Amino acid sequence: MNAPTFTDITRRGFLAGSGALVVGFTIPLETYAQETAGNQKKLQGSLADTPSLDAWIKIDADSSITVFTGKAELGQGTKTSLRQIAAEELEVQPAAIKLITADTALTPNEGYTAGSQTIQNSGTAIRYASAQVRQILIAQASGKLGIPADQLTAQGGKISGPNGVSISYGELVADKMLHVDADPNTKIKAPGGYHAIGKPFARVDIPAKVTGGEAYVQDMRPANMVHARVVRPPSYSAKLLDIDEAAIKAMPGVLMLVRDGDFLAVVAEQEFQAVRAMRAAVAAAHWQEAAVLPNQDQIPAFLEASVTQVGTVTSVGAETAGGAKTLSAQFTRAYQMHGSIGPSAAVAVLEDDVMTVWTHTQGVYPDRMAIAQMLGMPQDKVRCIHTEGSGCYGHNGADDAAADAALIARAVPGRPVRVQWMRDQEHLWEPYGPGMLTRANATLDDKGNIVNWHYDLWSNNHGTRPGSAGSLLAGQLMAKHFPPDPAKLQISPLGNGDRNAIPLYDVPNQRVNWHFVPDMPVRVSALRGLGAYCNVFSIESFMDELATAAGADRVEYRLRHLKDERARKVIEVTADKFGWNNDPMPAGKGRGFAFAKYKNHAAYLAIALEADVDAESGNIRISHIVCAVDCGEAVAPNAIINQTEGGILQSMSWTLYEAVHFNNTRITSPDWSAYPILRFSAVPNSLEVHVVDNPGQPYLGVAEAAQGPTAGAIANAFKHATGKRIYDLPYTRERVKATLGA
Repeated sequence: MNAPTFTDITRRGFLAGSGALVVGFTIPLETYAQETAGNQKKLQGSLADTPSLDAWIKIDADSSITVFTGKAELGQGTKTSLRQIAAEELEVQPAAIKLITADTALTPNEGYTAGSQTIQNSGTAIRYASAQVRQILIAQASGKLGIPADQLTAQGGKISGPNGVSISYGELVADKMLHVDADPNTKIKAPGGYHAIGKPFARVDIPAKVTGGEAYVQDMRPANMVHARVVRPPSYSAKLLDIDEAAIKAMPGVLMLVRDGDFLAVVAEQEFQAVRAMRAAVAAAHWQEAAVLPNQDQIPAFLEASVTQVGTVTSVGAETAGGAKTLSAQFTRAYQMHGSIGPSAAVAVLEDDVMTVWTHTQGVYPDRMAIAQMLGMPQDKVRCIHTEGSGCYGHNGADDAAADAALIARAVPGRPVRVQWMRDQEHLWEPYGPGMLTRANATLDDKGNIVNWHYDLWSNNHGTRPGSAGSLLAGQLMAKHFPPDPAKLQISPLGNGDRNAIPLYDVPNQRVNWHFVPDMPVRVSALRGLGAYCNVFSIESFMDELATAAGADRVEYRLRHLKDERARKVIEVTADKFGWNNDPMPAGKGRGFAFAKYKNHAAYLAIALEADVDAESGNIRISHIVCAVDCGEAVAPNAIINQTEGGILQSMSWTLYEAVHFNNTRITSPDWSAYPILRFSAVPNSLEVHVVDNPGQPYLGVAEAAQGPTAGAIANAFKHATGKRIYDLPYTRERVKATLGA
């Protein structure tokens, strides 16, 4: 990939450059401001943080349209969906929209692309901004054509009126840029007139990926580029004692060896020269290590012993309630990897005192802040441009690779530096999804209804993203040594370790507590869904136990405890499409069901599946899956299906295979043989996703909704098939055989 060349550019400079202007209009700004003043209605989506229309929309004199988003394409298909949203309100085809994604020089600061919030926040902002721009264009055309605005319509990049009169968007561009705040009263289109939203469009990011094109940051090959490889310590606590630097520097093609404290890297003209030099440096380096990791088999005890405070996630009704029966259960989740198929990479170049980094980080602005702090540079002298990476939902090694590239590029000014991690480096050094311990306790009345619910979870903070230089490996290893930020207990509506810890079910008396563990023995951070995966697994496993104790059908029991009509709808659709029943099944075969509303305020999702359990081999085969999902108005139904299918398969992999292993000193899962994941042979024979559309309703995040329910459904199918329940994730063959042999 030929990296584009950028000068030190400001957003305003970009928007005003090359004679291109953001949509302007002749209505006096003072008049417009007076008309919208005093309006206290809240701005929609990310407009609340970045209200200026020119932060989102630009129209050139040739009528070309550029839309800006601070969110990144991670494989969700948002480069296509956001075009659909803008095109709908601007009355053009999606292909007419040029979309610029997360770039600290050009786009709004929308923080991280995380939590299934891209369409919910950025899509909503773009929609309302686009609708207001369309209305402004019509008002401008009304003034130019002398035709009342209510007789004008926008279509295909033109404003048209009676008798075939029309004027293009570009002709309406005025001498002033559109630098006015969004109007919270802007009206958007009604569903009946959609031409882009809800329609099938080919994803714009797919062709290069399926043809081996230039799709990822890993593919970038800018002119005059050099290659770098990082030499990682053998363990978290290792300190570099010495290395024969002269021998490494004398190797063919090696330009330099970069050493800063415990940070060590080699730079070479060609990639394999860098790889050979890295391997030689690994062999030549001497490290001091310490045995500081706990016993992996005693992680629940470690978590309980490491609690520093207890936070109340919710407290409703009475502390206790009398009933006919009380049940309890304990669940655990192992540390798990992102397991990105493509190891992390980045490209950086230092030119004219500006550090530019192409990175697959999920937060270009936070990453810029951390890199600037690490390098001691002003933030406006660091530019981070999101470029897709091969694999990741969450905080993998992307930010660290960006920091590696920036630190090395400082030593090679004027030449782009490409840093590519190796497979073992990705496995050993990426931040893992935290291990968790949960306990559920519920009391049933004489009719089997839940009257009291206590739920406790043990976990640390699930997000240690940049931020600060201390969140970057390079920052932690360099001589200046930036320590990681202290972990803090943070209970919020978005949730963290406590995400989805509050059941959506209607229970009169509830207590949910987070037993906060500030320090984990291994490096951890955000993995898709955060605490929701383990919490929903625990809650939905327990709901099946309660249904059994109540002598109730497992689907009916969930419906009995739900008043939310949209929740009931996805459960009913799933059960109907699956053909849920209580007919006997062959030995070793079981049905499982689970439900959750992601974060309790995003997408509703229910799932039913069939599992075959081979007691002799310990293998669990998921043969058939049916799922229903409601994420509000469906912008791109195919993308919703794709994301839900991907989430189900990823959760299957976590649930059946994935666990990080370590001894008292080192991580011992450096490759796919030591850390197995779902293979094509284990993909279900059939997987149906039914989108429950709600036109006109707000967008609800969908990408992470399947993780927890899938795990719960697998657990419940296993119990139905075998009569025994496994309370610990993952459901490995060894664990299955041990459970069934007990």
